[in-house]
Amino acid sequence: MIKRALISVWDKRGIVDFSRELSKLGVEILSTGGTAKLLRESGINVIDVSKYTGFPEIMDGRVKTLHPFIHGGILARRHNKEDIDAMDRLGINPIDMVVVNLYPFESTIKKEGTTLEQAIENIDIGGPTMLRASAKNYKDVIVIVDPDDYSSIIEDIKKGEVSIERRFELAKKVFSHTARYDALIADYFSKLSESPSAFTEEWTLPLKMVRTLRYGENPHQKASLYSLNEKPSLIDAEVLQGKEMSFNNYLDTHSAVLLAAEFNEPVCVIVKHNNPCGVATGNNLLDAYKKAFECDPVSAFGGIIAFNRIVDRKTAEDVILTFYEVIIAPDFEAEAIEVFGTKKNLRVIKFPALKEKIIPSGFDLKRILGGFIVQEWDKLEDEFAHSKVVTKRQPTEDEWKALKFAWKVCKHVKSNAIVYATEDCTVGLGIGQTSRVFSAKIGAMHALSPLKGTVVASDGFFPFRDNIDVLAQNGVTAIIQPGGSVRDQEVIDAADQYGIAMVLTGIRHFRH
Repeated sequence: MIKRALISVWDKRGIVDFSRELSKLGVEILSTGGTAKLLRESGINVIDVSKYTGFPEIMDGRVKTLHPFIHGGILARRHNKEDIDAMDRLGINPIDMVVVNLYPFESTIKKEGTTLEQAIENIDIGGPTMLRASAKNYKDVIVIVDPDDYSSIIEDIKKGEVSIERRFELAKKVFSHTARYDALIADYFSKLSESPSAFTEEWTLPLKMVRTLRYGENPHQKASLYSLNEKPSLIDAEVLQGKEMSFNNYLDTHSAVLLAAEFNEPVCVIVKHNNPCGVATGNNLLDAYKKAFECDPVSAFGGIIAFNRIVDRKTAEDVILTFYEVIIAPDFEAEAIEVFGTKKNLRVIKFPALKEKIIPSGFDLKRILGGFIVQEWDKLEDEFAHSKVVTKRQPTEDEWKALKFAWKVCKHVKSNAIVYATEDCTVGLGIGQTSRVFSAKIGAMHALSPLKGTVVASDGFFPFRDNIDVLAQNGVTAIIQPGGSVRDQEVIDAADQYGIAMVLTGIRHFRH
């Protein structure tokens, strides 16, 4: 039976109605600060914690619930004779329910201009302590951290009892909640350190479920979407219309966004199965879209499109002639939204971060059995700072433009990657092959436009000259690649033999 409840919440959703129901059931309510004031103003009898403990709140409220009368009442095991004797000897009364949620640390640090001092003042101390104590003693104390649980708990109490199974579930939720809360604080402090990219010895990810997805990569796999406290975040993007995003939609959209963000000029990126199938820049979005689509119209069907400019009506009218899963852009003109509205299932996503170069925060994580492998994101200030021409022939000005375009795309293509391109669009893509020469051949096979006069970017070095032979046969005039093979000179000699200009970047961009 619940005789006494301690209620102290920052998020006051539903707390008045919940407390009123408890009061009607004869439960004595202890409370603090703003919560006590709100409940009292709502006509609910409340005992201030400071009156209950006989000790005032001090240090601007930093210390108010850290008292033996509070924690003894929470932690006492009701069937342990020593605990009960201690309570009787010290005049400690049992607290049967604790309803607490925490200072808004997460929302505070998300605000622009938040100082370290402001963040520190929003680190809750007493709240997590009471929650953890209550969860530890869940058999005797009902602990509630989530306002969504209020109504069902009241129903359980009215029916006679909150089951031990329910109490355990509430305790489990508490430990997950406080673990994430501490992880957010640790992550925030880590990012403020002198070397924010350093790998910490211990790391807890502050993940929070956003929603359950229909399924994972395949229908038989369950899946959910979790958020991290990072910016920019695709999870914060605004879905203007269409079905909910799927697991695969998120993967493909992530890839499309990162590639589109490589370009300053208007660009269209079309992604299918987590790889680009068409990329082009243009004088405007319609021009870029048409060129990107023509790279591979067959693969584009059912793909994901990312734009880095506001989408206009004319572009929208062209886009809806083909079936796509997702269109993402910084924004959309009202007339473009009307056009997309004729395709009700098409997901249209507004992501303002695409206006600028996106710099991912945190780390890139890959799941393996038993853990994660963690790396920095693949980002460099200047991709071409150490590049050098190693052939007799220098690239022409137009070839340089094409090489830089192809190199940006190549970075986002699965290894082994070969990208045939002109200065403003991809022509053929060799993706994810176990041999680089296979990628060179497949990229040529996919090309719908003549390859003569194109350039090629390779994400890794050429191990043999056979790659250069294939590229030369297809009319390639310039190549950009990392270099670093023991046969670099053999490859360079082959390029000189064909009059191909070759640039070595000294940078590799494998993408597994």
